Amino acid sequence: MSRWRVRIVTVFSALLGLLWIGCLSWAIVDYYHGEASGVEDLSAQPIEKRPDEFIVVALGDSLTRGTGDETGKGYVGTVTEELEKKFDHPITVQNLGIKGLVSAQLAEQVQEREVKRQLQRADAILVTIGGNDLFQKGETLLNLDSTKVSKLQKNYLVHLDAILSTIRQNNSSAQLFMLGLYNPFIELDENGELNAIVRQWNNETAEVLAKYEDMVFVPTFDLFQLSVNEYLYSDKFHPNSAGYRLMAERIAPLIEWEAKDDE
Repeated sequence: MSRWRVRIVTVFSALLGLLWIGCLSWAIVDYYHGEASGVEDLSAQPIEKRPDEFIVVALGDSLTRGTGDETGKGYVGTVTEELEKKFDHPITVQNLGIKGLVSAQLAEQVQEREVKRQLQRADAILVTIGGNDLFQKGETLLNLDSTKVSKLQKNYLVHLDAILSTIRQNNSSAQLFMLGLYNPFIELDENGELNAIVRQWNNETAEVLAKYEDMVFVPTFDLFQLSVNEYLYSDKFHPNSAGYRLMAERIAPLIEWEAKDDE
């Protein structure tokens, strides 16, 4: 009789061992391949926010980071200050800008799970992108090649469309404001060729935004055109605090109007 008990205990222990291994395997697959196996996608779950909270998400390159602003605010910080003066509810800003970012990299960034979750919460989205695609750290000016610029623009527009599409998939109602490019090399552009390229770049950008509802193209070319050096940082590329303030003063009233319109 004791032998049977030993056998029963042995078999039962073996079954428990197999069950434990099976559960462990399932947990590993769930952790690493949750989305592919149909497990709940956490990126689809919006982060809760207070009813009176107004959330701004800023995406893009060094202009979004505020590079060149001696005060450290950049246009995003200045816009935030303006909104805080005029809104009766809290303003929360998530600045996801990355120095040196190009459109292909931003297209990848907006696919990240946490970025999607932040976008889902946004009431307003601010974007700067394209300057690094076009200017190539000044190489475009040194070697102006219409064929190369055309290729750069074509790739940029594909990435821009993908960026905007992803944003809309995650947030169908937030207003999006995208700043256009200015020409930091305007004083070296003797024949106006680069000016024409920047204008064309901006026109094509505005056309892509026009495909989507509640997306606004905000021009900046004219802000810097007549007194570019007055509004540039010492690197002669990024805006200084005065330049960023010009940009912010153009955006802030638009966000205020849209927010009040929604209330």
